[in-house]
Amino acid sequence: MISIPIARPIITEDEIRAVEEVLKSGMLAQGRVVEQFEEAFAEYIGAKNAVSVCNGTIALCAALKNLGVKQGDEVITTPFTFIATANSILHQGARPLFADVDERTFNINPDDVLEKVTSKTKAILGVHLFGHPFDLQSIREICEDHNLHLIEDCAQAHGAKYSGKRVGCSGVGCFSFYPTKNMTTGEGGMITTSSDEIAEACRLLRNHGDSGKYFHTSLGFNYRMTNIQAAIGVEQLRKLDEFNEKRIKNAEYLNKHLKAEGLITPYKDEKVEHVYHQYVLKVEDDFPMSRDIFMNRLQEKGVGCAIHYPLPIFKQPLYQQLGYDDAGCPVASELANKVLSLPVHPALTDDDLRYIVEVIGDMA
Repeated sequence: MISIPIARPIITEDEIRAVEEVLKSGMLAQGRVVEQFEEAFAEYIGAKNAVSVCNGTIALCAALKNLGVKQGDEVITTPFTFIATANSILHQGARPLFADVDERTFNINPDDVLEKVTSKTKAILGVHLFGHPFDLQSIREICEDHNLHLIEDCAQAHGAKYSGKRVGCSGVGCFSFYPTKNMTTGEGGMITTSSDEIAEACRLLRNHGDSGKYFHTSLGFNYRMTNIQAAIGVEQLRKLDEFNEKRIKNAEYLNKHLKAEGLITPYKDEKVEHVYHQYVLKVEDDFPMSRDIFMNRLQEKGVGCAIHYPLPIFKQPLYQQLGYDDAGCPVASELANKVLSLPVHPALTDDDLRYIVEVIGDMA
């Protein structure tokens, strides 16, 4: 039985050897290897500072907290993403305000963002969804015109570019290194910023407000990354461009060969370098079968697939309990009923790609 997973982390002897070195050193918690990873990551992104934390959700929470987002504030974000993005706003006591998304890129729509700015708006939190950067220029201009903070959720876009610059260096960038991401540390996150003040505040927050051994100047938590995670990250970062090039090549193959009526392949804006964290089709009404039947048949044939995301965040039970309605986001609601992700990860072989195309061709 053929089995092609929707995602697969690539861990080689390089990562295993790096972790072994840390284990043998006896220095397992946050230390010099973490600093090495932070320095390399900041240089790669083009940011002045990179601050590691234990996961991507904490990266978002730390960024929001240290930008002064608090109870009574509003943060405009997208409803079409993983729930952690909006939940990080709730954790500050603030209210997520959802702006609709672009029907082609699936990213936050600047026109709707502008409609939803109020006197309570403190920040805009955009997501570079599925590896395609959102319209940074337009969102930056809105932030500048209304004196708002810009936060980039880069959890799905390691190495992606907008107008030639890597994402994560326009506002405060937040990355996740979960195993399915374009690079991994197992679990882990990173905050990137040009502000020394924000970076230092994030460092204090992740380590009990400790500015010197047993000298605590603010209230913090234990949000640290370990040397074990960082050792994996150092090796993964060295391979990230290679991983992304393979993702792009795989996506281009699928774009070229998936020609079935009713299947819309991913859009890419000319200003961006899309790194295809996910390869997301739209299954339109004129496709021979419903999306759910299509997904079931793919899985029966051994082709991993998934729906990212089956519900806009405002339709999640938590947000319904908080009193959210449709949030005026019809595009997000429509996309949730149409999208389907296919494998695009760098572990795919040429035979895997041909098989995926063949299986879909037989159904179309």
